Amino acid sequence: MPDFYLRDTCRLCGSHDLQLVLPLRDSPLCDAYVKEQKTQSFYPLNLHHCKNCGFVQIDTVVDPEIIYRDYIYVTTSSSGLNKHFDQYAKDVCQQLKLEPSKLVIDIGSNDGTLLRSFKAKGHKVLGVEPSVNTAHEATASGIETLPNFFSPELAAKIVDQYGFADVVTVNNLFANIDDLSEFTSGIEHVLGDGGVLIVESSYLLDMINNMVFDFIYHEHLSYFSILPLSKFFKKFGMHLIHLEEVPTKGGSLRYFWAKENSKWSVTSNVKVLTEREQAADINLKIFRDFQSRIDVVQEQLIGYLDAYSSHLIVGYGASATSTTLISHFQLNKYLTYLVDDNPGKVGTYSPGFHIPVCNSAELQRNTPDTIIILAWRYKDQILKRLPRSLSSAILVPLPNFEIL
Repeated sequence: MPDFYLRDTCRLCGSHDLQLVLPLRDSPLCDAYVKEQKTQSFYPLNLHHCKNCGFVQIDTVVDPEIIYRDYIYVTTSSSGLNKHFDQYAKDVCQQLKLEPSKLVIDIGSNDGTLLRSFKAKGHKVLGVEPSVNTAHEATASGIETLPNFFSPELAAKIVDQYGFADVVTVNNLFANIDDLSEFTSGIEHVLGDGGVLIVESSYLLDMINNMVFDFIYHEHLSYFSILPLSKFFKKFGMHLIHLEEVPTKGGSLRYFWAKENSKWSVTSNVKVLTEREQAADINLKIFRDFQSRIDVVQEQLIGYLDAYSSHLIVGYGASATSTTLISHFQLNKYLTYLVDDNPGKVGTYSPGFHIPVCNSAELQRNTPDTIIILAWRYKDQILKRLPRSLSSAILVPLPNFEIL
């Protein structure tokens, strides 16, 4: 049986009128770092634009059982996310004037970082997380977490056992769901009539404007913008009541959705940000310009690496985004090893290309001539961690190619 399929309809409106707007090279699964070298599949990675509703998605859908059941990513491994989610809980409580003891359900709750902040503020919390080990560890730490994929069937069981949710949060997961209609139907069922759904996800316009093309990988099936999502949620009797811009993932939006007949009024942010998106007019030209900017960076980076190919070259950052960069720019033939500060990645091999991942001490044991900061959004933090004695050339590929 194949472990993926190519979707030929829009995930939001069902249209077949899809246009290829950004072809990338085939890539392995972004976070499939392995303890021992073994053959790993490479999958197509192409971005499509729906000409009917304006939605943007990749067409390759890999079996989620392969991606998530033994998922190694944990929220606390990402720089700054602990602080981000603590502020997130505080902001939500203020925005919704949330009284204590409300039920907050986080779908894709990972290690329970966000729910821990809500629990500290006096709320009842429940996590849903398909990575079995991560879910069990979260429960053991005091955040009850169901080790399941979210579905309408699970939603019904949750309502029977815990009641309706006052708040449902879906952070950096909504983009990972193939059947969004089924998923949203489950949310509609579990959400109380006065409840609020909060979806935080990377924003398409920010991804393009900030050159975060490496955020395109197989976990991220969808690349959201306001107008297509608003049309989609209307089908479930829900409307957008508030929008917030957040800096994570190279630029994200936090969407607040409520049922049409609820008490919630619509804030001015919705009008302002929706009109800005309408003015941007996301069309084929925008994607062609995006492709051209990516090609320029690739030409500059590879030109440098080819000139110094006899040098010892390493990459800093063994992240999911690093996989897209390595695959699309074909950096595997230049890199001797990768460096990462996450102990869970050290001692593994990178997805598909099996480049060894070392801790930062390796930089002094086996000093490189050139370091490519693959985790370029964390450039400032990484530069502070580099030993001052290093004389390596530092390359920053994005958003514009730099030599430090």
